[in-house]
This record gives sequence, C-alpha cells and structure tokens, in this order.
Amino acid sequence: MIEDFSCIVLGSGTSAGVPAIGCACDVCRSSDPRDHRLRTAAAIRWVDPTGHSRVLLLDAGPDLRQQVLRAGIERCDGVLITHNHVDHVFGLDEVRRFNVLQRERIDVWAEPRVQGDLRRVFQHIFSSETNVNPSFVAKLDLCDVQPGVHIDCHGLRITPVRLLHGALEIVGFRFDTADGENVAGLPMAWCTDVSAVPAESMNLLADLEHLVLDMLRIRPHETHLHLEAAIALAQRLGARHTWFIHMGHEVPHAGTNEHLPAGMSLAWDGLMLPCSEESDPPRVEHSAQSG
Repeated sequence: MIEDFSCIVLGSGTSAGVPAIGCACDVCRSSDPRDHRLRTAAAIRWVDPTGHSRVLLLDAGPDLRQQVLRAGIERCDGVLITHNHVDHVFGLDEVRRFNVLQRERIDVWAEPRVQGDLRRVFQHIFSSETNVNPSFVAKLDLCDVQPGVHIDCHGLRITPVRLLHGALEIVGFRFDTADGENVAGLPMAWCTDVSAVPAESMNLLADLEHLVLDMLRIRPHETHLHLEAAIALAQRLGARHTWFIHMGHEVPHAGTNEHLPAGMSLAWDGLMLPCSEESDPPRVEHSAQSG
C-alpha cells in the first residue's frame, strides 16, 4: 500500500506565464502571490509499498528548474508528458540533474507521436552520439503511453486519458492506487490544455476526489476551456473538488475564486493536494523572478 500521496502544483499559468512580459494590467501588477503563475506543471509524490519516496513530474516546461528548487524536489522517478508544446516540454534538459543525484536513467512517458517530437527537438539527448563534443545531457528512456492502458509505477496506477486541445489529441492522467486501497487525495486526475473531453474518456474521469482542470480565461478560446465551459464540464464530471489551472492574466485569483460554485477553486503555484477545501488557501511567497 502506498502512503503520503500528494500533488504539488508547480505552476498554474498559461504559456506566457503571469506576469506577462511587457504587461501592466491589474493581474500582472498584483501583489497577491497567487496571481504570479509559472507555466503549468506538477509533481506527484508518495511513499511506495517498500517505504521509498517517489516523485513523478507532470510535464517539464521552461520553468522546471525554478519550480523544483522552490518545491524542494530532489529526485525524479519519471516524467509524464501530456503533449509536445513548448510550455510543457522545454525544460526536459533540466532532468539531467536528477540523473546525477540518483545515478540512474529516468523514464519519460509519452505517446509515440510526441516521442518523435521529443527526439527531433532534443537531439542532443536522444542522439547524443552525434554531438560534436561530449556533453552533460539528460539520460532518458522513452516509454509508450496509450490512452486507457494503465501504467503501474511503484504502487501507483496511472491511466492516460484521451483529451482534445483544439484539433490536437493529447493526454491527461488519472491516478489511483494499484492495489485499490483508499489513500487520501486519490483518485485524482490532471487534465491540462483541454478544450473537450471525448465521450469515451468521461468514465475515466468519474468518481474523482480531486480533478485538476484547464481554464484559460473568462472569454471563449478555440483550444482551451474558458470559465463557463470549465465549470460546466466540472459539474458533469462531479469530482469532490475541482481545481482550475493554466490561467492567463485575464483571471484575477481573488475576484474569480469567490464567485466559483461550491467544490471548485482556482489553483495557485504551490498548492498542495490533498488539502481542506474549507480552509483558506495559504499565501505562497514568490521571489522577484517569479512569473
């Protein structure tokens, strides 16, 4: 049986981050640290049935180094990739530090099409034999992801879930215990960059304790859920608590959060799940470089 499951939101912001470069809007100038959003990512942490601490990263965006330092993460047992966009994969090279710390290769789970993109973008990692000079690169093994096919990882059962990001097919991930035991915080699902959930995926997102769900802005968007659509989908899925992520600078935390339906909240950088939905969210301190 696994113990001490948690999910820390490393970043809750859209691809530009918040504050956005060159913007002086109220959210970008906000003194509320929950309005400072690094690019969306998370870390899953638990103690496996043998008593060893484990960590999985959910995506590896360009803010990864800052995010793991801020969260105090010192190991990585694997990386789950939702899709190939820059704000979700361009920090993959940072995983090399975990190779050094652990003295082992690290698995990266991605769909075959996404693996092809990673091989192309990160040739210095995946075709290191062609590098002109020997260099310090990540040691990564690509592993196949197939929607609906479980990945069992150190007592945690991970189910990839087909999602739509506009016309692009991507995956989210559902987390359960492999042995079916009840553990606080589970089941949980991570669904970023969503515009729609195919009918065949709805059952995979049923009966959740926590749903972390994309919600880009107030106005409609072609490739992301906006506020009204995200609330409607969350109500259909019926998780005990839904946390919205991947938000832009059009979404002020306090002003938006207070009008959400019961059981729904905006996430923020540093949010730790499970937590009590009845408690006020703690204020997370950010450095001057945050955003």
